[in-house]
Amino acid sequence: MKMKTAIALLLLSAFSAGNASAAEKTEQQQKMTLCNQHAGEKGLKGDDRKAFMSNCLKKDSKMDGLTPQQRKMKTCNADASQKQLKGDERKTFMSACLKKS
Repeated sequence: MKMKTAIALLLLSAFSAGNASAAEKTEQQQKMTLCNQHAGEKGLKGDDRKAFMSNCLKKDSKMDGLTPQQRKMKTCNADASQKQLKGDERKTFMSACLKKS
């Protein structure tokens, strides 16, 4: 009988510990959630979404503490750079990107 109680307590504690860990997101998981939201807002799909997510998830990507407009400027700028846009093409792209809601 004591063995069954010990096993039950062990399983209960393991289950409780697992739930506590799942409830607390790591910094990387929080960043993934934020990047996913931004990609969704921009309506990105396929390779464009993969490229955006990769850039957004980089450790040096500092999106925390920025205003929504600053975040939009940063992501549009990164997208324009990734597409290697220059001059008038870049200006047109940035204007259209920044107007998107």
